[in-house]
Parts: sequence; structure tokens; C-alpha cells
Amino acid sequence: MAKKKQQRQTSEFELPKEKAATLADQLGGDVLAKLKAAKQEMVADEQAKEEERIAKAKFEKKQREKNMSFEELFNQYGDQGSKF
Repeated sequence: MAKKKQQRQTSEFELPKEKAATLADQLGGDVLAKLKAAKQEMVADEQAKEEERIAKAKFEKKQREKNMSFEELFNQYGDQGSKF
């Protein structure tokens, strides 16, 4: 009897042999194109934000360095400069 239960349990969980429809197949071509365009737009926005963040960080670093006193600059860079 145990064999029959095991066989029945495995047969219940068999996957259908047909290929399952994907989300892209279910959506219309127009909707899929809109989603892809929205994705590209979001990626472009993220890249622009990242570039802006990097540019802002560089500018702020330059401003901090510009406002440093001679002593702070000397402590930071020491004797690394070229000697005349």
C-alpha cells in the first residue's frame, strides 16, 4: 500500500508538458513597448542623477580645499610638491 501512495503523490505534482505562457506573451505588443520605454527612461534618469551626484561631490571637495588655510593644506599634502 505504501508504494501506491508514493506513486500517486508523485503523479499529482507532475508539471504540464505544454510550454507555459510568459508575461510578455500575455501582454500586447504596445503595452510591452511602453514598459520597455519606461524602463529605459528610468535607467537614463538614474544615470543622470549619479553623474550629478559625482559632479556635486567634486565641486564640494574643490570648495573645501579652496577654503583651507595654508596650515591645513600643508598638513594634508605635506612635502609632496615638487621642489624648485
